[in-house]
Amino acid sequence: MRALSVLAPLALLATTLPAFAGDITIEGRGEVRAAPDMATISSGVTTQGATAREALDANTEAMSELIAALKDAGIESRDIQTSGFSVNPNYVYSDARDELGYTLPPRINGYQVANSVTVVVRDLEELGAILDKSVTVGANTVNGVTFSVADPSQLLDEARRAAFADARTRAELYADVAGAQLGALESITERQDFNGPQPYPMYARAEAQAAADVPVEAGEMTFAITVNVAWNLDETAD
Repeated sequence: MRALSVLAPLALLATTLPAFAGDITIEGRGEVRAAPDMATISSGVTTQGATAREALDANTEAMSELIAALKDAGIESRDIQTSGFSVNPNYVYSDARDELGYTLPPRINGYQVANSVTVVVRDLEELGAILDKSVTVGANTVNGVTFSVADPSQLLDEARRAAFADARTRAELYADVAGAQLGALESITERQDFNGPQPYPMYARAEAQAAADVPVEAGEMTFAITVNVAWNLDETAD
């Protein structure tokens, strides 16, 4: 009798559950491509001198000319930021040894000063001219160019809509194949994916002369959203 009293409620509970009760979780992806509207470049000046003071004075003069040239080209002060500064000795190593056979320590043969700025270019049509002008006035280090979109919020929202629609379309397909239908929405999680033109290094020589503007191609950037969406799965009504 005790066994029957336990089994009876369990059997009654089983008959009240829908045949397809449970969750279905589907991943969806939405992707939007757009041309960048701004670029960030890192450029600067590296100078040598017999003394640290001599190297610094030369660097200060060259950097002042570079910053002035950037501003003359229409770059605002808020878009020019010092990103690196260093003073280092130049060491000369030798294979010579002392009377005990030990290698002689390196000696200092002058100093090197490096100063760099990060510059935001908001008019891409001027990017090539700005790169060319920077080298002309003395910039001998251009570390790279990175393209971006100033405000990607609308692009990301468009990708979100596409990602959710992708997930829902496939979820409805699976539910239909299983003889069920989508019920209540249970959860949504997202992940942002970014893929655009990669920064590329550019090397400049101090003796470079003014010529045609540096050719620059911005290409397109990809803004992508991946979502995981879960629904309750209900039995299809007959």
